[in-house]
Amino acid sequence: MNRERLKVIVRGAVQGVGFRPFVYRLASELKLTGWVSNSSQGVFAELEGPRTALDAFSIRLRKEKPPRAIIQSLESSFLDAIGYSGFEIRESETAGDKSALILPDIATCVDCLREVFDSTNRRFRYPFTNCTNCGPRFSIMETLPYDRANTSMKKFLMCPDCEREYHDPLDRRFHAQPNACPRCGPHCNCGTKTANVSEKDNALRRAADAIRSGKLWRLKASVVFN
Repeated sequence: MNRERLKVIVRGAVQGVGFRPFVYRLASELKLTGWVSNSSQGVFAELEGPRTALDAFSIRLRKEKPPRAIIQSLESSFLDAIGYSGFEIRESETAGDKSALILPDIATCVDCLREVFDSTNRRFRYPFTNCTNCGPRFSIMETLPYDRANTSMKKFLMCPDCEREYHDPLDRRFHAQPNACPRCGPHCNCGTKTANVSEKDNALRRAADAIRSGKLWRLKASVVFN
């Protein structure tokens, strides 16, 4: 069967919304080979396979895109196949004008909320729980493209469990750049001017109780590594 190569350039709000994992899963389902990558302008991809599968990919790319993704333009062209053997998410390209759009922070999704309130879950009451469908975006960005190395999360080394989620194409945290848990991610401290008096979940509870009682509370963000 003749194989062709489809080159795709997608511009808009397509970073930080699970677009690359979506392309990866769709290509795998259609048995296409090639790659997908973030760039400073959007998302670039090349896919190889039968023309019928490539046409199906083009149709489903728009119809089934991640719910938070906004496609402003989609350019595609057919080229000769060059023999890709598998499909991969490549390292991001940083060259060129930085024109990709990044969404604002997204409220915690239903799935993450369920984990936060599940006492058997390892993210129980962890306030920074997120996935590809929710969590910080613009507020942690330092530069484009949107990769963990270009965000304020870059100094938080993922634990083995978070690392496994990040690299699992079937997990909703596949390539979720702010992915974290109580073991490896940021946490809260709460105290007075002279001393910290509570940490982590207790700090959040204490702050919430103070606000409910009508007191003023000051928030300060800082990063401390041991």
